[in-house]
Amino acid sequence: MGVTLKESSTYTDFSLINVGGVKEDGSDAVNELSYLILDVIEEMRLLQPSSMVQLSKKNPDRFIKRALGIVKTGFGQPSIFNTDAIVQELLFQGKNLTDARNGGASGCVETGAFGTESYILTGYFNLAKVLEITLNNGFDPRTKKTIGLKTGELESFKTFDDLMGAYEKQLHHFIDLKIEGNNIIEQIYATQMPAPFMSLVIEDCIKNATDYNAGGARYNTNYIQGVGLGSITDQLTAIKYHVFDQENIEFSELKKAIDQNFEGFEKLQNTLINNTPKYGNDNDYADYQTRRVFNLYFEAINGRPTTKGGKYRINMLPTTSHMYFGSVIGAMPDGRKTGQPLSEGISPVQGADRNGPTSVLKSASKIDHIKTGGTLLNQKFTPDFLATDEGIDKVSKLVRSYFRLDGHHIQFNVVDAKTLREAQANPKEHKDLIVRVAGYSDYFVDLTEELQNEIISRTEHECAF
Repeated sequence: MGVTLKESSTYTDFSLINVGGVKEDGSDAVNELSYLILDVIEEMRLLQPSSMVQLSKKNPDRFIKRALGIVKTGFGQPSIFNTDAIVQELLFQGKNLTDARNGGASGCVETGAFGTESYILTGYFNLAKVLEITLNNGFDPRTKKTIGLKTGELESFKTFDDLMGAYEKQLHHFIDLKIEGNNIIEQIYATQMPAPFMSLVIEDCIKNATDYNAGGARYNTNYIQGVGLGSITDQLTAIKYHVFDQENIEFSELKKAIDQNFEGFEKLQNTLINNTPKYGNDNDYADYQTRRVFNLYFEAINGRPTTKGGKYRINMLPTTSHMYFGSVIGAMPDGRKTGQPLSEGISPVQGADRNGPTSVLKSASKIDHIKTGGTLLNQKFTPDFLATDEGIDKVSKLVRSYFRLDGHHIQFNVVDAKTLREAQANPKEHKDLIVRVAGYSDYFVDLTEELQNEIISRTEHECAF
């Protein structure tokens, strides 16, 4: 909470109003009340409770177009979720079909079986930091301490698979530590911090005579949120492409440049940034690393037991921890300098997606969203993108296409960088400017300068398709 609060003086409670979706029998759940709620969202422009629409293939196009009509006003709401994917995710986790169809998303993007499940976010996991420790044989350059495993010096990695084998060992090491800590905290909650009100309203707690925090709910799930998927993809891709495949950069030279924060290695840094395949461009070479890391993370966590009879699952969201996580990592092989933010959610590294919004969605769809409890994808459009009915129709088809690929969630910032820079320079004149941060919206002037700059740096898509 302290890390998130640092980035915003508002701090949201992460309530999320679900509108749309399907009924228990799988039929279209959109009705006149759905549109009345959307009218209120547009008129009130509230930060919280945050709003979203659940979009199923059963829902009419009028519904998504009405939601996009609000999105285009530029305050980052409502976000858009794939009902059909949510149902599949819950079924994958072992829920019955009725409970799955009655479920949805809360917080940022987290999937849950509403009214029947205790689903807990247990904290964030820094995927890129694990690589930094791997590249230093278990040593953390920031704290000057050995905190990981001794998995080998760089010269011992004769192939890229050797490096990935070391990364996987470090990943398991830190996930084991994370879960060990989680289980201690969970036992404290179960024995010392009962939740009587939640126990009254969540199914089976009374029947089981067991508190919500002790495993009384019908379903019990712990999520661990992976952070920096775009960043770790580009970092691994840079190593594979230049060190092992093209053989145009020596590992020792790359490590020296990283250790020097690319000071004196600007030409090499430019190569890493501008002449390397990147996630978010529908490039199979880069996107293969996305799938590989995602699957390693999934396999290391999914299905592991909790202390209250549930299972650990994964989701991919940062809130604002991608800012903090970036601040504790040095320079990295993708050309990123010390302290810069990581990518947020499953979005590409800021500015790395250069082939338009459809390429971002195709890259993002190459991981299996159904294995998660939620993925977060941000896109930023210029206001003229959605200024016409034709534009709204195109974006509605863009969303539908992504959801046909089993994408879980998408949300839009509809604002140009010029406006954001003006607000940064003259905050008193832009107190009502609201932007989408991660899984929530906030007043732009209430954000830290670092987070403001991160939002400004996100790729800005213009009306070009």
